[in-house]
Amino acid sequence: MTSSYPPPPPQGGQAYAPNHPQATTALVLGILSLVICGLLGPFAWSIGAKAVREIDASGGTMGGRGSAVAGKVCGIIGTCLLGLGVLIFLISLGGMASNG
Repeated sequence: MTSSYPPPPPQGGQAYAPNHPQATTALVLGILSLVICGLLGPFAWSIGAKAVREIDASGGTMGGRGSAVAGKVCGIIGTCLLGLGVLIFLISLGGMASNG
């Protein structure tokens, strides 16, 4: 007589893939780029994109994809805000030069 149920998981919990070492770094830099310093945005974007590529290529041996993607997205937003701030600054300098 055979059972149609899968065998129970081993005792001690299920094994998990360790997080990519740069996933948390990307997330922290991305958050800091939004809150404190927009100059960190491009670094978060770059590190997050690299970590996502490496996690996808690992075949499941590395985790932390969510943190890496969140860091990448925050980095993209931080970079856009940085660019917008620079553009506004340059326009205001141009306006001041024409007035005075």
